[in-house]
Amino acid sequence: MFFNSLTFVLFLTIVYICYMQLGHANQNRLFLISSYIFYGWWDWRFLTLIWLSTLVDYFCALEINETQHAKVKKRILAISIATNLSILGFFKYFNFFIDSTQTLFAFLGWHFSMVTINVVLPVGISFYTFQTMSYTIDVYRGKINPTRNILNFAVYVAFFPQLVAGPIERATRLLPQIEMPRKIQIDDLRKAISFLLWGYFLKIFLADNLAVIVDAIFSQSPDIGKIDVLIGCYAFAFQIYGDFAGYSAIAIGVARLFGFRLMTNFLFPYFVTNPSLFWRNWHISLSNWLRDYLYIPLGGNRKGNVKLYRNLFITMLLGGLWHGAAWNFVLWGGFHGAILSVHRFFSKKSDGALKGQSFSLLKIILMFHVTCFGWLLFRASSLTQIYQMVDVLLTGFLYTPFQTQYWASATGFCCIFPLLIKSLQYRYNCPNDVLGLPMLSRFISSSAIVYLIVCLGNFGTKQFIYFQF
Repeated sequence: MFFNSLTFVLFLTIVYICYMQLGHANQNRLFLISSYIFYGWWDWRFLTLIWLSTLVDYFCALEINETQHAKVKKRILAISIATNLSILGFFKYFNFFIDSTQTLFAFLGWHFSMVTINVVLPVGISFYTFQTMSYTIDVYRGKINPTRNILNFAVYVAFFPQLVAGPIERATRLLPQIEMPRKIQIDDLRKAISFLLWGYFLKIFLADNLAVIVDAIFSQSPDIGKIDVLIGCYAFAFQIYGDFAGYSAIAIGVARLFGFRLMTNFLFPYFVTNPSLFWRNWHISLSNWLRDYLYIPLGGNRKGNVKLYRNLFITMLLGGLWHGAAWNFVLWGGFHGAILSVHRFFSKKSDGALKGQSFSLLKIILMFHVTCFGWLLFRASSLTQIYQMVDVLLTGFLYTPFQTQYWASATGFCCIFPLLIKSLQYRYNCPNDVLGLPMLSRFISSSAIVYLIVCLGNFGTKQFIYFQF
């Protein structure tokens, strides 16, 4: 069930009307049933995986809390983590590792056939697996007491607004909101409308219109020129932002309608000056998860510079692999690990002499292009395509046939309005909130957004990019 479908609009309307008539306990029961219907809409068989994760982590957390022996606590935590990672590993990476092993052995001259099976990737498995794992880890660390109400925990795991593509919520933040009665205020409805308006604008107008251009360019390589590759990278940078930030904004808006407050997942990722700031503004819930449950346990920055760079690289490498079972995602993660390490190295050496608005603008432009190169690695369908497109960038000719001119003008048209509105949000420090702008800016922006969605939006109900992860 897609957020950008009439089916979801009807589903949400029915659930909301029923929700408003019920008391707290029945609201939670309704939310759980609705979440299972929402997720089972793709394939009801995938619900068994959510039920398994729910039961394992619910009982593991209780046992961790009740036992007094440190070694027993670790064993129970290991059961929880192993169960979740085994589910994730099998459904997401089984064929990837089999194919990679066969390729490696073929390269070494050993040719034999290994067993492969047709594994269907359950939607959103990476998101809810990380979310439920963080619960047992936080119980083990003593950051939260385990809930004894399995219904409330099941709602936390299957919370439908953010179940499929985040934000990845912590139990310390979301579970108390599930356990306590919720009172919906006028401000909640205003904020919800603002997030929904912004989210649908990013998805329907920005992302889905740019998807046509991005798909055309990446499907025609290597028969494209240097300008085409640049346009493809720029267009995909804004497509993936519009698609993913749009989903997060819609999820936050839907949750706010019911009185829940989800964390902000995107701020201003293309207005930053370095890789560290990028990850504080892009997919914040994942970057925080990787920091707290991977980077810091590896040692963080506590054991010298060499291990710091190692920890950064390993964290981002696994973060890239989290995105998908393909080598281009691993390469993308390694790329970000490398630029984070380079930035950390030079930021320690810098004396801070180069400051001012002009240098900041230059650094923003430079960082945007570094990010766009990363998006080329991310979007390419194979390592061969990455090589071909990078080769075109370095050696290709600057020619602009009619099709290239169309792609450039269409990309510019689609990006200019979101950039202007995002600049206003940046100026008034109200990310993802159109109604938080001053009155005149609010009126102009809201009117433009509604017009662009209705008149120029792509209503083809395209799947969100991060559903595949």
